[in-house]
Amino acid sequence: MTITASSGIIAQPARRLRRDIAELLAPLERIAANSANLVANHDARFEVGGESYVLPRYLFVGPRGGDTPIRVGIFAGIHGDEPEGVHALIQFIKLLESRPELAAGYYLSFYPVCNATGFEDGTRFSRSGKDLNREFWKDSAEPEVRLLQAELQSRSFQGIISLHTDDTSSGFYGIVRGATLTKHLIEPALAAAEKFLPRDERPVIDGFNARRGVIRDCYDGVLSAPPKVRPRPFEIILETPATPPEFLKELAFVAALQTILLEYNKFIAYAPNL
Repeated sequence: MTITASSGIIAQPARRLRRDIAELLAPLERIAANSANLVANHDARFEVGGESYVLPRYLFVGPRGGDTPIRVGIFAGIHGDEPEGVHALIQFIKLLESRPELAAGYYLSFYPVCNATGFEDGTRFSRSGKDLNREFWKDSAEPEVRLLQAELQSRSFQGIISLHTDDTSSGFYGIVRGATLTKHLIEPALAAAEKFLPRDERPVIDGFNARRGVIRDCYDGVLSAPPKVRPRPFEIILETPATPPEFLKELAFVAALQTILLEYNKFIAYAPNL
């Protein structure tokens, strides 16, 4: 219908089509239904505007590789307009299902869509208008943040990895926090990603000093381990540029993730000899 000022008809704004999260996660649901390694958990629920949402959670139990499994949490989609990390996590889980030995010794907790309403709407913020990645450990009222904080407190992760997209960067880079060994994980991870995407070599990235694509500081309130937890886990944020083809961004993320698991396993094996 064409709306004119003289018609007396009030135009209704066009409604943006929402992304379908169930369709997005359908491949993981099919894997979990038949897998000996992957378990789906959709019990973490919350409401927004009268609609019910789920914080999707998946646990991948790798083959036994030591006395105590290594617990790592991997998060994506905290900004709803950054789907690259979401799709990369799905591809990474598919890879692990086909080659479970890559996760030997690990309990990997995956959170592929941390901001469900933002992902549906294709917006950075959640539907409440908040940047969820500035809300952690600030007594936030945002239900998504509260659920994720509960996971971060109860799972006692030894490592936390977050996937993001930077539309101001032309290269792949990483942000490191936490345990001192983090620096020994990020360089191999960036080198692995560099096979598919260039590294961001700028001395200042997103307002922070950087060296060869590594930043050691970040914004307050980002998804992270509880402030008082000891010992501190390693914490890595991987950032891909927005402009390259989708498949290259996914390959870079998957290569970096695979490398971090490999290098940390090496460190754990070597640590008793230190």
